[in-house]
Parts: sequence; structure tokens; C-alpha cells
Amino acid sequence: MAAPQGAPTLVLAVPGTPRPGVRALADELASITRSELPGLEATAAFLEGDDTDRDYPTVGGAVARAAALRDERYELARAAGREAAEPEGPAAVVVPLLAGPDGSLIARIRGAVAESGAQAEVTDVLGPHPLLAEALHVRLSEAGLARADRARLFTVATAADGIILASVGGQEAVQTAGITGMLLAARLAVPVMAAALDEEGSVASVAQQLRDAGSSQLALAPYLVGPELPEGLLDSAVKEADCATAEPLGAYPAIGKLVLARYVAATGVVPQPQESSEA
Repeated sequence: MAAPQGAPTLVLAVPGTPRPGVRALADELASITRSELPGLEATAAFLEGDDTDRDYPTVGGAVARAAALRDERYELARAAGREAAEPEGPAAVVVPLLAGPDGSLIARIRGAVAESGAQAEVTDVLGPHPLLAEALHVRLSEAGLARADRARLFTVATAADGIILASVGGQEAVQTAGITGMLLAARLAVPVMAAALDEEGSVASVAQQLRDAGSSQLALAPYLVGPELPEGLLDSAVKEADCATAEPLGAYPAIGKLVLARYVAATGVVPQPQESSEA
């Protein structure tokens, strides 16, 4: 199955400071979406990008280019005498690379799209979703902080008996993280509580609540893809809570699938059968 001809471009809106590691992560996620839906045009763009640097295009610039490319293809088809439907609807669908809501970042993404002058749709963030609970579980198990598979019941000596699910974006993000946290708690059979990395004292307070409830070996699970995380904030929270930590979600394959799911939900795109290359 493949993306239909003329489908909007998927623009992955990446927050945070543009840098090579972030670019590689965003490119990998865009590649996952293209592998899931061949023929899809998917590109990463940055809230703090620079359109003079081809490696770090801005969100607005990427949307404007998607609209210009669609119009160019339409005009070329007409010039060649081919039938072509006049472009309508969004030229691009912008998916924020955020696990949970962050009002200020979403406002900036919408502002960048509006300034582009092109028609584009901004989707919801990626969470809450069961696939995020799966990704969190995997990151915890990779760090030796959770069993990889409850059904096997093998012992992990360092497995945590209480999880702090750390988000950014204030209390709305904490509430949303709490929904995924319930799914994670069901997978791990240990208590999970959400906290705000960007609110002073939030992580320490949740850590104390878990300890008061009987947890003695805590772990912090970043409910974050990674680029949206301000430098040093995670390290400070880990010291504050005096606990171990897993890595952010990063380019876990389920994140790419969620990006594509947001795109499909926004566009209603129905994958088309691929043409056979056989004669």
C-alpha cells in the first residue's frame, strides 16, 4: 500500500535547539513514516530552525515549500496536457513531535504555520496512547529498571518498585501523562505517578509520595521524545529525586507509527495499492 498521489506533505515539527543528534532522530522518525506508507512525502522541520541552513529548515519554511511544490506539480501536469485536479485542502499536515501537550510550543507551531501563508493543518500531540506506554516500558527495561516481559517473570535486581513519569508543559501535560501512566502501571504492576520537570519541586514531591506509599527503589521515566527537553533539566530532576532514570523515548519505532497515525487521522488518506513492477 502507498500514499495516494497528491497527498499532503507530512511535516514533523521538532521543538528544542537544532543540533545533529536531534536532526538524526527526526530524520529516523520521518523515515519510519515513509516505510509504513511508501510514497509519503515526510520531512522534519524545526521551531528554532534557519531556512538558510538546509539541515535545519523552519516549520513555516517547510510548509511553504510543500505548498509551492504541490502548485508546481499541478502546473506542470496542465502544461503537459494531463488531467489534474486543482489543488485543494492542506498542502501539509504538521505533526508536533511531542508526547504530551505544551501550550506554548503548540502556539509557536501554529504561529509558524500561519506566517507561512500556506494552507496546513496542525494535529494533536502524540499522547496519550498505549504505544507510548509500550515505549516507556522498553526504555525502562533497557536501563535495567523493569522486566522486559512480565509473562516470563525473570528477576531484574535493579527493577524499580515506583515510577516517576516526567513530562514538560505544566499541569495539563502532567494530567495527560497520567493517562499513559495508568497503562504503564498495568504493564509493570508497580505504582506510576506523573510529575512536571519544568515545575520546581514537582518531581521531588512525587518521589516523596511514592516513598510514603511504600516504594523504596524509584526510577524516573521521561515522558518525552527528547528534543523538547531543555539541557540539564533531566539531570537536575534525577538528583532532586535521588533515583535512577531511563532514556527519553527517542526514535523508538512506535513513535514513528504514532506520527503517521496523527497524519492519517487529520487527512483521511486511504493508502492505495502499489503498482506492480512486473511486466
